[in-house]
Amino acid sequence: MLELSTPVQYVKGVGPRIAEVLAAKGIRTVGDLVHYLPFRYEDRLNPRGIAELRAGEMATVIGEVRNSGLFRTRRMPIFQLTVGQGRARLRCLWFNATYLQDKFVPGQMIALYGKVEEDQRSRELQIVQPQFEILGDPADSGEDAVEKKAAESLEIGRIVPIYESTGRLTPRWFRKAIRTALDNLTPDLPDPIPASVRAHMGLVSPRGALWNVHWPEPGESMQALQTSRTPAHIRLIFDELFFVELGLELKRRQQKAQTGIAFKLDERVRAAIKKILPFHPTAAQKRVLKEIASDMEKPYPMRRLLQGDVGSGKTIVGFEAAIIAIENGYQVALMAPTEILAQQHYFSARRILENAGYRIVLLTGSLESDRKREIRRHIAQGNAQLVIGTHALLEEKVEFSKPGLVIVDEQHRFGVMQRLKLMKKSGDVGAEPFPRPTERREASGSQAVSPEPDVLVMTATPIPRTLALTLYGDLDLSVLDELPPGRTPIVTKSVSDDRSAEVWDFLRKQVVKGHQAYVVYPVIAENEESELKAAIKMYRELSGKVFPDLKVGLLHGRLDADLKDQVMRMFQKGELQILVATTVIEVGVDVPNATMMVIEHAERFGLAQLHQLRGRIGRGGAKSYCVLMTGGKVTEEGQRRLQAMVDTNDGFKIAELDLELRGPGEFFGTRQAGIPSFRVANIIRDAQLLEAAKREAAFVVSGPNNEISAEEISRALVQMRARWQHTYGLVEVG
Repeated sequence: MLELSTPVQYVKGVGPRIAEVLAAKGIRTVGDLVHYLPFRYEDRLNPRGIAELRAGEMATVIGEVRNSGLFRTRRMPIFQLTVGQGRARLRCLWFNATYLQDKFVPGQMIALYGKVEEDQRSRELQIVQPQFEILGDPADSGEDAVEKKAAESLEIGRIVPIYESTGRLTPRWFRKAIRTALDNLTPDLPDPIPASVRAHMGLVSPRGALWNVHWPEPGESMQALQTSRTPAHIRLIFDELFFVELGLELKRRQQKAQTGIAFKLDERVRAAIKKILPFHPTAAQKRVLKEIASDMEKPYPMRRLLQGDVGSGKTIVGFEAAIIAIENGYQVALMAPTEILAQQHYFSARRILENAGYRIVLLTGSLESDRKREIRRHIAQGNAQLVIGTHALLEEKVEFSKPGLVIVDEQHRFGVMQRLKLMKKSGDVGAEPFPRPTERREASGSQAVSPEPDVLVMTATPIPRTLALTLYGDLDLSVLDELPPGRTPIVTKSVSDDRSAEVWDFLRKQVVKGHQAYVVYPVIAENEESELKAAIKMYRELSGKVFPDLKVGLLHGRLDADLKDQVMRMFQKGELQILVATTVIEVGVDVPNATMMVIEHAERFGLAQLHQLRGRIGRGGAKSYCVLMTGGKVTEEGQRRLQAMVDTNDGFKIAELDLELRGPGEFFGTRQAGIPSFRVANIIRDAQLLEAAKREAAFVVSGPNNEISAEEISRALVQMRARWQHTYGLVEVG
């Protein structure tokens, strides 16, 4: 008998060599193989009479082989087979199929499945490249043997599962292998989901789900099968989502069990917050600050995700949270993914906070060693109240005197492993607290328990709720869904680059009015193999030929930090009218006077990236324009992205479409470890089941009670840990 954990090579017909091919597809165990689900199904239940066939339909036909042979054309060999039912005949053709020439003999009974077509010359019906199965040889004893073989067939007389091929392993091969695995799978499959949860959800048994998802009963709805909404599909989907949410819920509970800092929010702190506000906050900012402040008052560490669409004012909310910690006598660390963004935060913080007397420092990798050493000393001695930096904050040499709050901006750009490293530095589950001088951790010769700092994760990339529940499910969620007053919607147009003269003329008019503009390119330098316009080449053309009388600057990632800073400062001060740039300006650049952006080869950019780039304009009161210029042929998917940008400025609508187009693994532009690798579930399609899984996971972790026993909870947690490591590719929890 096979277990789900049995290596796949021990399934009959697999072996070590094929097991290597399957491993490349992520199939290493019997459990992986039986969870390799069909991507569609074909209804081959009712064999048709040849005389009844109509062109254009998919049909199953059982007939007798009359003759067969190979004939050659100039282009390729073609194998032709004729089957009959009485006087009715049907022709079948296979291209490049020399391997079939000794396969059939007259008198054999054969089952065929495929699309019926009409031959343009003879007007006879035929099936090209049909799937087939030989049901009996002429020597077999009559109709009973044929009927028995048909009843046992995996190819006809049933709803047939269609699997994605991998290498030389065809859908037919997968049907045989999976059927063999299921036939030999131990009948005693444990069910790790507690009985009360199964009852709440109406779930079928694991074994029944695995069998029926591959071999549906004849009465099963084809629509339910194709949309993965049969009871079997729902059980397997819920399984995956439930154990992810169970792990996340456990992490949340563990975090709340830690010793945190109960920050005081009295009138003095409130007055300090009001003092630094540069404008009247929006209702959304007030709501979100209240959620954050409420968390910070609690005696366990805050773990909160702040989502704010571009321009929604999330940075000022982050500074307000920082003041709560600073006014309580603690230090705050703000980490950004790039030096430009870290510098932007540093300049903003100085502008907003320094007049109120707060001490702010910037720590980045490009600083000279002596300067770094001096800043680290100020941090360790507690002189620096707000520490802004890049990955340099993760260095072991950086020690905080009294850390109270860690703010991580544009978190998704760090990658999940860096997030974990930062969370460990800030005292996440089972980790060392944020580093501080050793003597502060010593008490009577033993290690004293230090309170864990609060963590606020910020992102300007709108994340659909379904993805937030899986990627950030251990964090509480706050959403800034309102723009500050005076922000006008950006007018977005998509045009071909053969209209570039019109675009440059319009840009000139904006500059003449006293405004500034960005021109964005997807690459830095010229590449002979690429037709993409390069930023450096176009900077020369725009500054020398198109706008020789205007002040044009160039900004890209290969410039050294000082030069980047100099160019950005000149643009912010208005000393440059046009900035030619790459995506280095995607985040962290705030120039309210910039009212126009031209994005060349816009079809090459991701949807989220286009939205982030567009967010660099429209930050002042003047009407702003974004022109998406395309070069060459645009794919259908590319056209959908561009049209979405033209249709809406709503980042959350754009994010939903982006998730739909690219899938969860590619949502942030690069596939990250830490997004669960689901075998069955699809978090876009299965949003309702995800919500249900989250609810049921919270119910299980809150037990035991009269509905659920401690033994059931323990069994579920054991399964959850195994799945997090093997199936989902996530870090261990609990």
